Amino acid sequence: MTSARSVRPPLRSLGAAGAAVAALLLGLAAAPPAAVAAPVTHEAETATVSQGAAESNHTGFTGTGFVNYDNTAGGYVQWNVDAAQAGTATLTLRYANGSTTNRPMDIAVNGAVTSSGKAFAGTGAWTTWATTTVTANLKAGTNTIRATATTANGGPNVDHLKVDTATTQPPTGATPAAVNGQLKVCGTQLCNRYGKPIQLRGMSGHGTQWYSQCLTGGSLDALAKDWNADVLRVSTYVQEEGYETDPRKYTDLAHSLIDQATARGMYVIVDWHMLDPGDPHYNLARAKTFFTEIAQRHGSRTNLLYEIANEPSGVAWSRIKSYAEQLIPVIRAKDAETPVLVGTRAWSSLGVSEGADESEVVANPVNASNIMYTFHFYAYSHREAYLNTLSRAADKLPVFVTEFGTQNYAGEGANDFAMTQRFIDLMAAKKISWVNWNYSDDHRSGAVFTAGTCANNGPWAGTSNLKPAGVWIRDRIRTADDFPTS
Repeated sequence: MTSARSVRPPLRSLGAAGAAVAALLLGLAAAPPAAVAAPVTHEAETATVSQGAAESNHTGFTGTGFVNYDNTAGGYVQWNVDAAQAGTATLTLRYANGSTTNRPMDIAVNGAVTSSGKAFAGTGAWTTWATTTVTANLKAGTNTIRATATTANGGPNVDHLKVDTATTQPPTGATPAAVNGQLKVCGTQLCNRYGKPIQLRGMSGHGTQWYSQCLTGGSLDALAKDWNADVLRVSTYVQEEGYETDPRKYTDLAHSLIDQATARGMYVIVDWHMLDPGDPHYNLARAKTFFTEIAQRHGSRTNLLYEIANEPSGVAWSRIKSYAEQLIPVIRAKDAETPVLVGTRAWSSLGVSEGADESEVVANPVNASNIMYTFHFYAYSHREAYLNTLSRAADKLPVFVTEFGTQNYAGEGANDFAMTQRFIDLMAAKKISWVNWNYSDDHRSGAVFTAGTCANNGPWAGTSNLKPAGVWIRDRIRTADDFPTS
């Protein structure tokens, strides 16, 4: 991704942009899962309704009908939901929207909005039903869950609410890193210690030379516990006032962030954020020094991934491959097990931004094992060609999306949530892990926090200090993980 202070070069307009803790976490992960309740369905027509009516004139509903919201903002359906114990639950709303207009709603639990402006897009017909999910914390006893229309079009037709406490986050201490343990590449997938394909979802920090104040104990607590993120990407820029100006400072900062994320049970992508110049060989000696120290200190951990070249550009794939084949053995001398993520041509677009595609990597892969190839996209700028390339590539190569945004290639401007959702759906279907850009309060629309949040040290949790892109991506990270263990 581009720096916080400089404009992308013209060509870029085509491109994407402690041991004790670990032992404790692994011990907790080995405990058998707690018993959980079966999902419970709560019909809308038997709930409390304001500015809406129970109807049954469209087929396909469950129960005796559904609720048709009035065409006004503020209408709601509210359910009383009992929970045997406090914890995280998945809330699934079944709805129909026969219009072509999104009818967003705020989803509130016990009076607090847990998902602001949740999208309820058109389903094609009032008889065509779809579902959407929200993850929320419930208290022991009775909870109120309210879905409130936020625009003059009102809400969609709502059929029911399903509350599933069987897909909660793991018990206290059973974090993503503790459940999955040492990751490895198996075929085209990222697999956990049980050999099962998984998908990690999380956030990338911005350059630590500018935004280290956004990665604090409080913000990392929020990322791990409020956002339910699986992974943090620590972006150490090489140029642009970064590593090359003070290698000791920025290596120590990376060490600290790895330690802090590890203590919270998250995976960490150690991102060597080379951007300009685009030839990774320019920084090969620096990369060898940096990754040797990182692997020496942290290589025994099971929650790391090494991203060795953020966004190469202006060079052939053979040049990037040569860089990887010189750097990976240096890492392997200190750490034989951590997966390595290799950047691809044309700002990690698998070559698309320079008129190529994934075929050059498929035909001439890096001569190393336990590696994945990275892909970046920015949905407002990057359309069908990028989506189709990612889909094809994931069937032939192990791919990790280490950076994406809902905006244009510079992380700026309007959000295209609809196009981004197409990428999100594809990545979910093919278990492609992803990291969103970025967890900071940079002025660009792609930075999730509003300006001044980091300087004021929060507040970090909830949605009050989030930009629209932050609200949207938090909602998608918070949904329950699928981490198979048998």
